Amino acid sequence: MRRNWIEAAAALLAAMGTVMALGGCATSKDELLPHGNHTMLDVWQQETGGSGSAGGGQAARQLLDARQGLRRPLTEADVQAALATNAAYTRTATNEIRQQFRRLPNPDLVMYVFPHLAGTDSVPVPGYSTVFPLHRSVQYAMPGERVEDY
Repeated sequence: MRRNWIEAAAALLAAMGTVMALGGCATSKDELLPHGNHTMLDVWQQETGGSGSAGGGQAARQLLDARQGLRRPLTEADVQAALATNAAYTRTATNEIRQQFRRLPNPDLVMYVFPHLAGTDSVPVPGYSTVFPLHRSVQYAMPGERVEDY
């Protein structure tokens, strides 16, 4: 008896869900896109309250005010910043080589030479420090081999 009641309730819920799902699609195309001699621009302006040839409305005025706020003259600082930004993207021969073939680091080594006697006459040489590069020549990475800066 209890099982029959559960099955009946499940069937009723399934039927109600189907009816509700089908009811959600019950919009006619005539309601969405009315027939007549209206263009899509007319329908758009009517539905969104957009500015048409008849003056628009408050929404159109707010949009115009927002656009006017964005249309401000550039200051000298804005112009200089734009030039500096654009210069970083300009392709030059130097930029191409530096971007594709990056120099590998060639650290300087510091060596301390202790005081010593030099030559056949045993001339005393005081202690000193000297700096020299690790590699004799400049080493370059292949394109894409090294991407981090150093």
